[in-house]
Amino acid sequence: MAQTLTEKADILMESLPYIRTFRSKTFVIKYGGSTMDEMLRKDIIQDVILLKYIGINPVIIHGGGSEITSYLNKLNLKSEFINGLRVTDKAAMEVVQMVLVGKINQEIVSQINKYGGKGVGLSGNDANIILVRKKLPTEIFDVNGNCERTVDYGYVADVEKIDPTILKYLSESGYIPVISPIGVSFDGESYNINADEAAGEIAQALKADKLIMLTDVDGIYEVAGNPATKIDAITIDKAREMIAKNQIKGGMIPKVKSCIEAILNGVKRTHIIDGRNKHSLLLEIFTDKGIGTMVIS
Repeated sequence: MAQTLTEKADILMESLPYIRTFRSKTFVIKYGGSTMDEMLRKDIIQDVILLKYIGINPVIIHGGGSEITSYLNKLNLKSEFINGLRVTDKAAMEVVQMVLVGKINQEIVSQINKYGGKGVGLSGNDANIILVRKKLPTEIFDVNGNCERTVDYGYVADVEKIDPTILKYLSESGYIPVISPIGVSFDGESYNINADEAAGEIAQALKADKLIMLTDVDGIYEVAGNPATKIDAITIDKAREMIAKNQIKGGMIPKVKSCIEAILNGVKRTHIIDGRNKHSLLLEIFTDKGIGTMVIS
C-alpha cells in the first residue's frame, strides 16, 4: 500500500513542471469517433474539467459522424462519401445540424456541468465563429484517368476565417466552450465542415499552445495497422512523406494535415492520441513519455 501511494505521489510530482508551464495556456481538443461512446465520455470530460481547474483553458470541438449516419439511415436518407467527405443535400444538412448542435453538443455540455465544470455549447455559426466557403465540385476519375462524373458536395464547406472573440471571452470568464463543426457562409447559409479541419483552424486563431486530436488509434504507425510501430514524435516532413507513400491513410489524413497546418501557423505542439484509454489526456499532457504521437516542426 505504501509503495502504491508513493507511486501516486511520484506521478503527481512528475506532472508539476507541466502544470506550471501550461498554466493560462489554451488547449484545443478535437473530440470525436468512438471516443464519444458514453462509457468513455465521463473520463474525457473529467480530464477536461481538471485541466480547467489547474489553470489551463480547454476548448472542445466535437464530431459526430457515426450518429449522423445512424439518424440518416433511420430517415431513409442516403449517405454517400466522396474522398472522405459526406455529400450533404438540404435534407441531410438539417439532420447534421439536429444531431451535432441539438444532441451531441448539448450532451457534452450537460456532462461538463454535471461533473463540476461550466460548459457553454456553441455552433460555428454563432457569432460568426467559423466563416466558410462552399466546397467546389470535384471530378471523379476512373482507372484510366477518364472523368466519370462531377460531384457537388452540397452543403459542405472549407473554413475561410475564424473569429475567436467569443471563445476567448468565455475561456477568460471561466467557461469551457464546446463547438459543433457547423460553419456559416458569407450569405448566411449553414454548412457541414470537417471537424478535424475546424479544430486545426480554431487552434491557429486562438494561438493555442496545443492541438490534441482524440481518436480511436494510439497514434501514427510506421506500418499501417501495426500498433507495435507507433511513432512517438514525427516531423512535418516525415508526416508529409508518409501521406504521399500512403502509409498514412483514410481518416488519419485530415488529422495529420490539420496538425501540420497548425504547427506551421503558430501552434506549439500537436498530438494524436487514443481517447479510448482511461485519462488519455492527462497521460499525454502531464507525463514525460506521453501515450500518443506528437507532430513537431
